[in-house]
This record gives sequence, C-alpha cells and structure tokens, in this order.
Amino acid sequence: MQRKVLPLLLLAALSASTFAATPPNALVVAQGLDDLVSLDPAEANELSSIQTVPSLYQRLVQADRNDPAKVIPVLAQSWQGDAAAKKLIIKLRPTAKFSSGNPLRPEDVIFSYTRAVMLNKSPAFILNVLGWQPNNIAGLLKKVDEHTLELRWTAEVSPAVALNILSTPIASIVDEKTVAPNAKAGDFGNDWLKMHSAGSGPFKMRVYQPHRAIVLDANPTTPGNAPKVKTVIIKNVPDSAARRLLIQQGDADIARDLGADQTSTLEGKPGLKVLSIPSAEQNYMVFNVGNDANPLLKNPALWEAARYLVDYEGITKDLLKGQYFVHQSFLPVGFAGALANNPFKFDPAKAKEILAKAGIKDAHFTLDVENRPPFITIAQSMQASFAQAGVKVDLLPAAGSQVYARVRAKQHQAAIRLWIPDYFDAHSNASAFAYNDGKTSTVAGLNGWHIPELNKQTLAAVAQADPAKRLDLYKKIQQELQRSSPYVFIDQGKTQIVVRDNVKGYQQGLNADMVYYDRVSK
Repeated sequence: MQRKVLPLLLLAALSASTFAATPPNALVVAQGLDDLVSLDPAEANELSSIQTVPSLYQRLVQADRNDPAKVIPVLAQSWQGDAAAKKLIIKLRPTAKFSSGNPLRPEDVIFSYTRAVMLNKSPAFILNVLGWQPNNIAGLLKKVDEHTLELRWTAEVSPAVALNILSTPIASIVDEKTVAPNAKAGDFGNDWLKMHSAGSGPFKMRVYQPHRAIVLDANPTTPGNAPKVKTVIIKNVPDSAARRLLIQQGDADIARDLGADQTSTLEGKPGLKVLSIPSAEQNYMVFNVGNDANPLLKNPALWEAARYLVDYEGITKDLLKGQYFVHQSFLPVGFAGALANNPFKFDPAKAKEILAKAGIKDAHFTLDVENRPPFITIAQSMQASFAQAGVKVDLLPAAGSQVYARVRAKQHQAAIRLWIPDYFDAHSNASAFAYNDGKTSTVAGLNGWHIPELNKQTLAAVAQADPAKRLDLYKKIQQELQRSSPYVFIDQGKTQIVVRDNVKGYQQGLNADMVYYDRVSK
C-alpha cells in the first residue's frame, strides 16, 4: 500500500506552486516529457525516453562515460570478435542480476535482440545495420553455455562496429522471465514495458504518469555500484520559463532545455551552477543538387563560396551565446577520427572572387528553415552575410514537421538541418552524409548528391577491422566533403544544464543516451 501512495504524494508535492526544498534522498529533474512515447527500449526513440532508458536498463557493452570512444563491458564480462566469420563470442557476468532478482542468462540476451528486431519499431534500423531482420534473426543468435552466447551478423561490418551498435539503447537487455508473462497478442510485452521496467540498471520504475512525471527507485543489486540517491523524480515541465523558476527557487535540483537567454540570466546566481557539456548535435546547411528548378545548386563553386559566407563566430558566440561552437566536419568533436580543424572563416571578398571566377552572377536560392531557435537565428544571420557577396537568400520559415516533409519530398532548394548520430560510431554519420545508394533516405540521397567513389570509401570504412586504418578512412572522407560537397557544416552544440550547487556527481555525455544519475549525491 505504501508503495502506491508515496508516488502520488511526491507528485502532489511537486505540483505545488512553492516547495521549500527537494527531498534529501531524492533528485528532482525538471524537463519536458511530452515527447515520450514509450519506455520500452525496443521502441524508445524520443529524446526524453532515450535519456531515461539507461537508468533502467544496461547493455552487454556501453560507451565509457569518461571516454565515450571506448567500449567497455557491462553485462558482458568479455568478448572475442571474428571479423572473417562475422561473429562475437560473449561471456556474460556470472553474478549479474535484474532488479527482479532473476539472474542474467544468454536467453535474456537472445530474447531482447529478437523482440527488438521482430517488433520493428522506429529504432530497429540501428540493429538492421548488422543485417538483422525478422526473417533471419533466429538463426544468428545462439546460446553456447549457461554464461556464453554467439552473436553473428550478415552485413559487411567489423566487430568494432557491431560492438558500437550493441552499445545503443535498443540493445538494452530485458528480463525475459518478467516480460514474457506480460506479453499479449504477440507484442513481446511491448505494451507493458511502455510504463514498467524489467532491467538491471541502477534504477527501477516505481511509477510513470504520462505528461506528469517518472519516479525511479534505486536498484541496490545493479551490476556495478548502487546509486547514491534513493529516488529520481523526472517532472514534466513543458514551459522553459517554468523550469527556470523551479531551479531558481530550489524546487528542482536539475533543469534541462533552458533557452540561451534563460541560462545566461542564471549564470553566477547564488546556489546555482551552469554545466556546459559537449553534445554530438550539429547544425548544417545543405544544397539540394537534385532540384532542377535552380541549376545553380549543382555548381560546386556555389558550395565553396557558401563556406566563406557564414559568420561562424558571430552565430555561435553572439547570437547563440556560447551554446554552440564552430565545427566544420560531419563527425562531431568527441568521436574518434573527427577532424579538429575549421578551415573556413567569414570572408565575403573571397566568396565574391570564387563566384566571379566561376561566372556566377545574380546568385539566389530559397532556404527552408524551422521557425524556432537556433535554426531561424542561424538562417537570418546567413541571409544577411550571404547578401554581402551579392547572394540573395529567400527564407522559407515553417514548423519543423513541414520542413521535414519538404526535405523528405526533395522539394527544397537549400535547408538548415539538425543532425544527431543514431549510434556512437563514425559510420552513423558517414553513411548519412557520404553514402547514397539510391534506395535509402540518407542525407546525401535526400539532396540528390551521389559520388560512387565516396560510396566505396564508406563501405570500406565500416568493414575495416583495423582501428587505425578505419579512422584514417573516415578522416579522408571528411576532408573530401570539406573540399567539395553541398554541405556547409556550421556548429556543434553544447548541452547546458542548470543544477543546484549541492548536486554532486552528475554526468552527461555526447549522445542523448549518455545521461547518468547513478553517482549523483546531494
């Protein structure tokens, strides 16, 4: 009875307009949760769910929180990769248990991967990179003994890529003995797992009330160290101004997704700290070279000139107030192999020279952009800076869904877009920006850009088993896209989190799933 009443009391307290202090053994997080569809790791693909799932579930391997380019064992004890045979032999931690107390078995791993592929929810494409499909998954996963299993794949990818894919949230391991009894109509327990948990993570679900809050309890038996706080309360606060007020008054311990202006007003306030954490999020502009209505878009001279018509420093420092930093390559800083150089500066005179040499006069194009920060802010700056070289840019601001639909339909001339890697591996971005097989909707494909040699280089890089050679291949692909491509990579984001100054040990990494509450203390 007490376990049912307590969450309601907590939620009632958090709904009050004033609150003297957060509970001493609870961490209160204010953020938006309205995007959340499901907390089933086989379905979770929204920002809020991807941030929450790692607190509830673990994977065989995960990115090292202090060095995310490194994959470390979590539920796996060790592994052996065989590039030629396209397989991994995984030894499981013999003492690992789920929050239910059930021991981790090879059957749980096989069940978790099978259900994720068979359900085929939105993040399933990540596992599909391995060649795993509903019609072949059963024959690719095999129990060897009580603590060992064999994982095979059909795609031309190296064991290193396979491990990176298995470190993503969709590869989380669920407790089959808890989930299977709650399955209905062949849903592998999906409906039940939307609002319950069955993992081995540092926390377990106490209650989830959609559009209100998620309440997590510490899981003392989690493999690894037990959490330092007993409870995490993630409260849905859709309005960023309300989140700012909650953190300022002490009604929340952590506030996410505050605007640049709101964050700057809290900088240096008593009792508060602003954490600025590098993110893998990137903004870029792309020309649709497949749009025949404007032949100018196909001209590499326009692409080159455009790189010198972006006021990178003005956008990142003045307009976006340091929430972004200049980065001019498709691999974000923090990914192995990312280029650190930024070869382009705002130089209208150089851009004019490039255009004149190519015989380009009266240059103009339309630019699709989401009518919200930071996108519209970037677009307005570019409209003004491009004009300094005589290039007319007509902005077409619209809601995000409309911009996305136009780009998917290839109706745009140019667009400003956001990119976040789908998994922590260079192939996630290389396959988007450099690869176009004419079948899949990669960024290159949606913009009509097709370079057969880059396709070959991308496939060679993902299949390369030697780490040093693989990184070298990605560096060369990045350099080629900097030299000549329809992309202008503008900046990379910083996630700014506001926390009360008594909060210690909070960590967050480059990708959306790298949110760690287990070492937090107050």
